[in-house]
Amino acid sequence: MTSKATSESTWKQDVIEADGPVLVDFWAEWCGPCRMVGPILDEIQSENGDKITILKLNVDENPILAMEYQITSIPAMKVFNKGQVEKTIVGAKPKFALEQDLAAYLA
Repeated sequence: MTSKATSESTWKQDVIEADGPVLVDFWAEWCGPCRMVGPILDEIQSENGDKITILKLNVDENPILAMEYQITSIPAMKVFNKGQVEKTIVGAKPKFALEQDLAAYLA
């Protein structure tokens, strides 16, 4: 299962008003490390879909959101809960490291 995309038009409904935690993967097509993290996030989503929702946001296609959340380097992942950013993870990491970062949400 691949992570669903969100955009400026669906952001409020997908992220701000979501029930439960949502991890947003801020990425771009040209970003090599982003392409490495993508499949890892897909795995985490398929194993923990009942605990956390993982969405992708293309920063090139959604520059307003990228600016609003101060995305200066990608990949950047932010965990939102009840519309607020609770955690920020920057950079490509192996699966176990991402799972450790997300342990509070995956428990």
